[in-house]
Amino acid sequence: MADFVGVDFYEMDEMLSDEQRLVRDTVRKFIQDKALPIIEDHQREGTFPISLLPVIAEMGLLGAHIPDYGAGMDALAYGLIMQELERGDTGIRSFASVQGGLCMYPIWRYGSDEQKDEWLPRMDAGEVIACFGLTEPDAGSDPSAMRTRAERDGDDWVLNGVKYWITNGTLAHLAVIWAMTDDGVRGFLVPTDTPGFTANQIKAKYSLRASDTAGLVMEGCRVPEALRLPLAEGLKAPLTCLNEARYGIAWGAIGAAMACYDEALRYAQVRVAFGRPIAGKQLIQEMLVECVSEITKAQLLCWRLALLKDEGKAHPAYISLAKRNNVAMARNTARMCREILGANGILDDYQTFRHMVNIESVYTYEGTHQIHTLIVGQKITGESAF
Repeated sequence: MADFVGVDFYEMDEMLSDEQRLVRDTVRKFIQDKALPIIEDHQREGTFPISLLPVIAEMGLLGAHIPDYGAGMDALAYGLIMQELERGDTGIRSFASVQGGLCMYPIWRYGSDEQKDEWLPRMDAGEVIACFGLTEPDAGSDPSAMRTRAERDGDDWVLNGVKYWITNGTLAHLAVIWAMTDDGVRGFLVPTDTPGFTANQIKAKYSLRASDTAGLVMEGCRVPEALRLPLAEGLKAPLTCLNEARYGIAWGAIGAAMACYDEALRYAQVRVAFGRPIAGKQLIQEMLVECVSEITKAQLLCWRLALLKDEGKAHPAYISLAKRNNVAMARNTARMCREILGANGILDDYQTFRHMVNIESVYTYEGTHQIHTLIVGQKITGESAF
Protein backbone atom coordinates (compact mmCIF):
# COMPACT_ATOMS: atom_id res chain seq x y z
CA MET A 1 0.00 0.00 0.00
CA ALA A 2 1.46 3.34 -1.06
CA ASP A 3 2.20 5.84 1.69
CA PHE A 4 -0.43 8.54 2.13
CA VAL A 5 0.93 12.06 1.64
CA GLY A 6 -2.14 14.12 2.49
CA VAL A 7 -4.13 16.76 0.67
CA ASP A 8 -2.55 20.20 1.04
CA PHE A 9 -3.55 22.20 -2.03
CA TYR A 10 -3.33 25.53 -0.16
CA GLU A 11 -0.02 24.66 1.56
CA MET A 12 -1.56 24.66 5.02
CA ASP A 13 1.39 22.72 6.40
CA GLU A 14 3.19 26.05 6.59
CA MET A 15 0.69 27.19 9.22
CA LEU A 16 1.38 24.23 11.51
CA SER A 17 3.91 24.32 14.32
CA ASP A 18 6.61 21.66 14.43
CA GLU A 19 4.74 19.96 17.28
CA GLN A 20 1.42 19.94 15.43
CA ARG A 21 3.08 18.52 12.33
CA LEU A 22 4.84 15.86 14.39
CA VAL A 23 1.57 14.83 16.06
CA ARG A 24 -0.19 14.52 12.71
CA ASP A 25 2.63 12.63 11.03
CA THR A 26 2.98 10.22 13.96
CA VAL A 27 -0.71 9.33 13.87
CA ARG A 28 -0.62 9.18 10.07
CA LYS A 29 2.19 6.59 10.20
CA PHE A 30 0.34 4.59 12.86
CA ILE A 31 -2.76 4.42 10.67
CA GLN A 32 -0.70 3.49 7.63
CA ASP A 33 1.36 0.80 9.33
CA LYS A 34 -1.00 -0.68 11.93
CA ALA A 35 -4.63 0.16 11.16
CA LEU A 36 -5.05 -0.06 7.40
CA PRO A 37 -3.56 -3.56 7.06
CA ILE A 38 -6.23 -5.00 9.39
CA ILE A 39 -9.26 -2.77 9.09
CA GLU A 40 -10.93 -4.55 6.17
CA ASP A 41 -10.88 -7.85 8.06
CA HIS A 42 -12.66 -6.15 10.95
CA GLN A 43 -15.08 -4.53 8.51
CA ARG A 44 -15.99 -7.97 7.13
CA GLU A 45 -16.33 -9.54 10.57
CA GLY A 46 -18.11 -6.59 12.15
CA THR A 47 -15.58 -6.29 14.98
CA PHE A 48 -13.67 -3.43 16.53
CA PRO A 49 -9.85 -3.60 16.15
CA ILE A 50 -9.19 -3.81 19.86
CA SER A 51 -5.57 -4.79 19.26
CA LEU A 52 -4.89 -1.15 18.35
CA LEU A 53 -5.98 0.22 21.73
CA PRO A 54 -2.70 -0.21 23.65
CA VAL A 55 -0.83 1.74 20.98
CA ILE A 56 -3.53 4.42 20.76
CA ALA A 57 -3.34 4.88 24.53
CA GLU A 58 0.46 4.84 24.61
CA MET A 59 0.51 7.58 21.97
CA GLY A 60 -1.63 9.78 24.24
CA LEU A 61 -4.54 9.99 21.82
CA LEU A 62 -7.39 9.16 24.22
CA GLY A 63 -7.19 12.27 26.38
CA ALA A 64 -5.25 14.34 23.90
CA HIS A 65 -7.03 17.63 24.64
CA ILE A 66 -7.77 17.14 28.36
CA PRO A 67 -5.67 19.47 30.57
CA ASP A 68 -3.79 18.05 33.56
CA TYR A 69 -5.07 14.48 33.13
CA GLY A 70 -4.27 14.03 29.43
CA ALA A 71 -1.79 15.34 26.89
CA GLY A 72 -3.39 18.81 26.95
CA MET A 73 -2.78 19.42 23.24
CA ASP A 74 -4.16 22.51 21.55
CA ALA A 75 -7.32 22.32 19.48
CA LEU A 76 -5.51 22.14 16.14
CA ALA A 77 -3.29 19.23 17.17
CA TYR A 78 -6.32 17.41 18.57
CA GLY A 79 -8.23 18.01 15.34
CA LEU A 80 -5.38 16.62 13.26
CA ILE A 81 -5.44 13.48 15.42
CA MET A 82 -9.14 13.01 14.70
CA GLN A 83 -8.50 13.63 11.00
CA GLU A 84 -5.86 10.92 10.77
CA LEU A 85 -7.76 8.39 12.88
CA GLU A 86 -10.82 8.69 10.64
CA ARG A 87 -8.65 8.36 7.57
CA GLY A 88 -8.13 4.86 8.91
CA ASP A 89 -11.77 4.24 9.80
CA THR A 90 -14.66 6.09 11.37
CA GLY A 91 -14.84 3.38 14.04
CA ILE A 92 -11.30 4.14 15.21
CA ARG A 93 -11.94 7.87 15.38
CA SER A 94 -15.30 7.31 17.06
CA PHE A 95 -13.68 5.22 19.76
CA ALA A 96 -11.13 7.91 20.60
CA SER A 97 -13.67 10.71 20.22
CA VAL A 98 -16.11 9.07 22.64
CA GLN A 99 -13.39 8.20 25.16
CA GLY A 100 -11.93 11.70 25.22
CA GLY A 101 -14.60 14.12 24.07
CA LEU A 102 -17.73 12.49 25.46
CA CYS A 103 -16.44 10.70 28.56
CA MET A 104 -13.18 12.17 29.87
CA TYR A 105 -14.36 15.71 29.11
CA PRO A 106 -17.53 15.64 31.29
CA ILE A 107 -15.60 14.12 34.19
CA TRP A 108 -12.93 16.81 33.83
CA ARG A 109 -15.48 19.63 33.51
CA TYR A 110 -18.33 18.48 35.75
CA GLY A 111 -16.76 15.92 38.09
CA SER A 112 -15.40 16.19 41.60
CA ASP A 113 -11.66 16.13 42.29
CA GLU A 114 -12.08 12.60 43.62
CA GLN A 115 -13.83 11.50 40.41
CA LYS A 116 -11.15 13.10 38.26
CA ASP A 117 -8.33 11.44 40.18
CA GLU A 118 -10.10 8.08 40.20
CA TRP A 119 -11.05 7.83 36.54
CA LEU A 120 -9.17 10.20 34.26
CA PRO A 121 -5.63 8.80 34.57
CA ARG A 122 -6.89 5.27 33.92
CA MET A 123 -9.03 6.42 31.01
CA ASP A 124 -6.11 8.29 29.49
CA ALA A 125 -3.98 5.14 29.80
CA GLY A 126 -6.69 3.00 28.18
CA GLU A 127 -7.09 0.90 31.33
CA VAL A 128 -10.72 2.04 31.63
CA ILE A 129 -12.85 2.31 28.49
CA ALA A 130 -15.98 4.43 28.70
CA CYS A 131 -19.18 5.05 26.79
CA PHE A 132 -21.62 7.97 26.73
CA GLY A 133 -25.29 7.23 27.33
CA LEU A 134 -27.55 10.03 26.14
CA THR A 135 -29.40 8.81 23.01
CA GLU A 136 -32.45 6.59 23.50
CA PRO A 137 -34.63 4.64 21.06
CA ASP A 138 -37.18 7.47 21.07
CA ALA A 139 -34.95 10.40 22.07
CA GLY A 140 -32.22 11.25 19.59
CA SER A 141 -32.49 14.76 18.16
CA ASP A 142 -34.66 15.73 21.15
CA PRO A 143 -32.70 14.55 24.20
CA SER A 144 -35.08 16.41 26.51
CA ALA A 145 -37.58 13.63 25.74
CA MET A 146 -35.39 11.02 27.45
CA ARG A 147 -37.24 8.44 29.53
CA THR A 148 -34.33 7.18 31.60
CA ARG A 149 -34.98 8.12 35.22
CA ALA A 150 -32.80 8.40 38.28
CA GLU A 151 -34.59 8.31 41.62
CA ARG A 152 -32.92 9.24 44.91
CA ASP A 153 -32.97 6.48 47.52
CA GLY A 154 -31.08 7.48 50.64
CA ASP A 155 -27.40 7.87 49.74
CA ASP A 156 -27.92 6.15 46.37
CA TRP A 157 -29.55 6.75 43.02
CA VAL A 158 -31.56 4.07 41.24
CA LEU A 159 -31.47 4.24 37.44
CA ASN A 160 -34.01 2.72 35.06
CA GLY A 161 -34.07 3.16 31.31
CA VAL A 162 -32.63 2.29 27.91
CA LYS A 163 -29.92 3.98 25.86
CA TYR A 164 -29.30 3.14 22.21
CA TRP A 165 -26.67 3.59 19.50
CA ILE A 166 -23.94 3.72 22.13
CA THR A 167 -20.38 3.61 20.81
CA ASN A 168 -17.99 1.50 22.94
CA GLY A 169 -21.04 0.08 24.70
CA THR A 170 -19.93 -3.54 25.14
CA LEU A 171 -16.23 -2.63 25.54
CA ALA A 172 -16.85 -0.11 28.30
CA HIS A 173 -15.91 -0.47 31.94
CA LEU A 174 -17.65 2.82 32.76
CA ALA A 175 -20.77 4.47 31.35
CA VAL A 176 -21.49 8.20 31.57
CA ILE A 177 -25.28 8.08 31.85
CA TRP A 178 -27.62 11.05 31.56
CA ALA A 179 -30.96 10.64 33.29
CA MET A 180 -33.99 12.70 34.23
CA THR A 181 -34.45 13.42 37.94
CA ASP A 182 -36.97 15.45 39.91
CA ASP A 183 -34.51 18.35 39.52
CA GLY A 184 -33.89 17.93 35.80
CA VAL A 185 -31.18 16.14 33.83
CA ARG A 186 -28.18 14.87 35.79
CA GLY A 187 -25.09 12.88 34.90
CA PHE A 188 -23.92 9.66 36.55
CA LEU A 189 -20.80 7.51 36.35
CA VAL A 190 -21.99 3.92 36.20
CA PRO A 191 -19.47 1.06 36.31
CA THR A 192 -20.73 -1.47 33.76
CA ASP A 193 -20.43 -4.35 36.24
CA THR A 194 -23.09 -2.71 38.43
CA PRO A 195 -26.02 -5.10 39.04
CA GLY A 196 -28.94 -4.17 36.79
CA PHE A 197 -26.73 -2.82 34.00
CA THR A 198 -26.44 -4.71 30.70
CA ALA A 199 -25.00 -3.87 27.27
CA ASN A 200 -26.19 -5.62 24.13
CA GLN A 201 -24.26 -5.32 20.89
CA ILE A 202 -26.05 -4.03 17.78
CA LYS A 203 -24.81 -6.29 15.00
CA ALA A 204 -27.10 -5.79 12.00
CA LYS A 205 -25.26 -2.77 10.59
CA TYR A 206 -24.22 -1.89 7.04
CA SER A 207 -22.34 1.13 8.39
CA LEU A 208 -19.71 1.47 11.15
CA ARG A 209 -19.12 -2.27 11.09
CA ALA A 210 -15.68 -1.87 12.68
CA SER A 211 -17.16 0.02 15.63
CA ASP A 212 -18.64 -1.36 18.84
CA THR A 213 -22.26 -0.15 18.98
CA ALA A 214 -24.68 -1.20 21.70
CA GLY A 215 -27.92 -0.73 23.51
CA LEU A 216 -27.69 -0.19 27.27
CA VAL A 217 -30.38 -1.35 29.68
CA MET A 218 -30.63 -0.24 33.30
CA GLU A 219 -33.09 -2.03 35.55
CA GLY A 220 -32.88 -1.01 39.18
CA CYS A 221 -29.26 -0.01 38.63
CA ARG A 222 -28.05 1.44 41.93
CA VAL A 223 -25.12 3.88 42.15
CA PRO A 224 -23.96 5.98 45.10
CA GLU A 225 -24.25 9.76 45.27
CA ALA A 226 -20.44 9.86 44.99
CA LEU A 227 -20.81 8.76 41.35
CA ARG A 228 -23.10 11.62 40.35
CA LEU A 229 -21.31 14.39 38.43
CA PRO A 230 -21.80 17.22 40.96
CA LEU A 231 -21.47 20.16 38.56
CA ALA A 232 -23.63 18.73 35.77
CA GLU A 233 -27.03 20.37 36.02
CA GLY A 234 -29.57 20.41 33.21
CA LEU A 235 -29.44 19.48 29.57
CA LYS A 236 -26.70 22.01 28.88
CA ALA A 237 -24.13 19.68 30.44
CA PRO A 238 -24.44 16.79 27.97
CA LEU A 239 -24.81 19.25 25.09
CA THR A 240 -21.43 20.80 25.88
CA CYS A 241 -19.97 17.30 25.68
CA LEU A 242 -21.58 16.85 22.28
CA ASN A 243 -19.88 20.04 21.12
CA GLU A 244 -16.51 18.50 22.01
CA ALA A 245 -17.33 15.42 19.97
CA ARG A 246 -18.75 17.42 17.06
CA TYR A 247 -15.54 19.41 16.83
CA GLY A 248 -13.59 16.18 16.41
CA ILE A 249 -16.10 14.91 13.84
CA ALA A 250 -15.60 18.02 11.69
CA TRP A 251 -11.91 17.14 11.47
CA GLY A 252 -12.52 13.42 11.12
CA ALA A 253 -14.72 13.96 8.07
CA ILE A 254 -11.76 15.59 6.34
CA GLY A 255 -9.73 12.45 6.97
CA ALA A 256 -12.39 10.22 5.43
CA ALA A 257 -12.67 12.51 2.40
CA MET A 258 -8.90 12.64 1.94
CA ALA A 259 -8.69 8.84 2.04
CA CYS A 260 -11.26 8.56 -0.74
CA TYR A 261 -9.73 11.32 -2.84
CA ASP A 262 -6.22 9.93 -2.55
CA GLU A 263 -7.39 6.48 -3.60
CA ALA A 264 -9.43 7.80 -6.54
CA LEU A 265 -6.61 10.04 -7.76
CA ARG A 266 -4.05 7.22 -7.69
CA TYR A 267 -6.52 4.94 -9.47
CA ALA A 268 -7.27 7.51 -12.17
CA GLN A 269 -3.58 7.95 -12.88
CA VAL A 270 -3.07 4.25 -13.72
CA ARG A 271 -6.48 3.13 -15.03
CA VAL A 272 -6.36 3.22 -18.81
CA ALA A 273 -9.45 3.69 -20.98
CA PHE A 274 -9.52 4.54 -24.66
CA GLY A 275 -5.75 4.44 -24.78
CA ARG A 276 -4.85 6.81 -21.94
CA PRO A 277 -5.18 7.14 -18.14
CA ILE A 278 -8.64 8.32 -17.14
CA ALA A 279 -6.96 11.11 -15.15
CA GLY A 280 -6.57 12.81 -18.51
CA LYS A 281 -10.31 12.80 -19.17
CA GLN A 282 -12.21 16.03 -18.62
CA LEU A 283 -15.10 14.48 -16.70
CA ILE A 284 -12.75 12.70 -14.28
CA GLN A 285 -10.73 15.87 -13.74
CA GLU A 286 -13.93 17.76 -12.97
CA MET A 287 -14.77 15.28 -10.19
CA LEU A 288 -11.23 15.30 -8.78
CA VAL A 289 -11.13 19.10 -8.79
CA GLU A 290 -14.50 19.21 -7.00
CA CYS A 291 -13.10 16.86 -4.34
CA VAL A 292 -9.89 18.79 -3.72
CA SER A 293 -11.76 22.10 -3.76
CA GLU A 294 -14.25 21.00 -1.09
CA ILE A 295 -11.57 19.32 1.06
CA THR A 296 -9.52 22.51 0.99
CA LYS A 297 -12.48 24.63 2.07
CA ALA A 298 -13.19 22.19 4.91
CA GLN A 299 -9.56 22.37 6.04
CA LEU A 300 -9.67 26.17 6.18
CA LEU A 301 -12.96 26.04 8.08
CA CYS A 302 -11.50 23.72 10.71
CA TRP A 303 -8.24 25.64 10.96
CA ARG A 304 -10.11 28.85 11.85
CA LEU A 305 -12.44 26.96 14.20
CA ALA A 306 -9.44 25.52 16.04
CA LEU A 307 -8.05 28.99 16.67
CA LEU A 308 -11.43 30.18 17.95
CA LYS A 309 -11.68 27.14 20.21
CA ASP A 310 -8.32 27.81 21.81
CA GLU A 311 -9.41 31.40 22.39
CA GLY A 312 -12.64 30.26 24.03
CA LYS A 313 -14.70 31.79 21.22
CA ALA A 314 -16.03 28.65 19.50
CA HIS A 315 -19.78 29.24 19.75
CA PRO A 316 -21.77 25.98 19.43
CA ALA A 317 -23.18 27.26 16.12
CA TYR A 318 -19.63 27.56 14.75
CA ILE A 319 -19.04 23.92 15.57
CA SER A 320 -22.40 22.98 14.07
CA LEU A 321 -21.50 24.77 10.85
CA ALA A 322 -18.24 22.83 10.59
CA LYS A 323 -19.83 19.47 11.40
CA ARG A 324 -22.67 20.10 8.96
CA ASN A 325 -20.45 21.29 6.12
CA ASN A 326 -17.60 18.83 6.47
CA VAL A 327 -19.67 15.69 6.85
CA ALA A 328 -21.79 16.61 3.84
CA MET A 329 -18.55 17.30 1.98
CA ALA A 330 -17.14 13.88 2.90
CA ARG A 331 -20.39 12.21 1.89
CA ASN A 332 -20.33 13.80 -1.55
CA THR A 333 -16.60 13.22 -1.97
CA ALA A 334 -16.93 9.51 -1.18
CA ARG A 335 -19.71 9.14 -3.74
CA MET A 336 -17.74 10.89 -6.48
CA CYS A 337 -14.65 8.83 -5.72
CA ARG A 338 -16.72 5.65 -5.90
CA GLU A 339 -17.80 6.74 -9.38
CA ILE A 340 -14.19 7.27 -10.44
CA LEU A 341 -13.32 3.76 -9.27
CA GLY A 342 -16.13 2.36 -11.41
CA ALA A 343 -17.20 -1.20 -10.64
CA ASN A 344 -14.05 -1.67 -8.55
CA GLY A 345 -15.47 0.90 -6.14
CA ILE A 346 -17.79 -1.64 -4.56
CA LEU A 347 -14.94 -4.05 -3.70
CA ASP A 348 -13.35 -4.01 -0.29
CA ASP A 349 -9.97 -4.17 -1.99
CA TYR A 350 -10.58 -0.42 -2.05
CA GLN A 351 -11.45 1.68 0.99
CA THR A 352 -13.78 4.23 -0.58
CA PHE A 353 -17.01 2.25 -0.22
CA ARG A 354 -16.24 1.56 3.47
CA HIS A 355 -15.82 5.28 4.08
CA MET A 356 -18.93 6.00 2.01
CA VAL A 357 -21.19 3.82 4.17
CA ASN A 358 -19.51 4.94 7.40
CA ILE A 359 -20.11 8.59 6.63
CA GLU A 360 -23.83 7.86 6.38
CA SER A 361 -23.77 7.22 10.13
CA VAL A 362 -21.68 10.32 10.81
CA TYR A 363 -24.18 12.35 8.76
CA THR A 364 -26.81 11.33 11.33
CA TYR A 365 -25.07 10.97 14.68
CA GLU A 366 -23.97 13.74 17.07
CA GLY A 367 -26.74 15.87 15.58
CA THR A 368 -28.25 15.23 12.17
CA HIS A 369 -27.48 17.49 9.21
CA GLN A 370 -30.91 19.08 9.65
CA ILE A 371 -30.47 19.69 13.39
CA HIS A 372 -27.20 21.52 12.73
CA THR A 373 -28.98 23.53 10.05
CA LEU A 374 -31.44 24.73 12.70
CA ILE A 375 -28.67 25.50 15.20
CA VAL A 376 -26.91 27.71 12.67
CA GLY A 377 -30.24 29.14 11.55
CA GLN A 378 -31.08 30.20 15.09
CA LYS A 379 -27.67 31.85 15.45
CA ILE A 380 -28.01 33.97 12.31
CA THR A 381 -31.72 34.87 12.62
CA GLY A 382 -32.24 34.97 16.36
CA GLU A 383 -35.30 32.74 15.91
CA SER A 384 -35.64 29.12 17.04
CA ALA A 385 -37.16 26.84 14.42
CA PHE A 386 -37.01 23.67 16.54
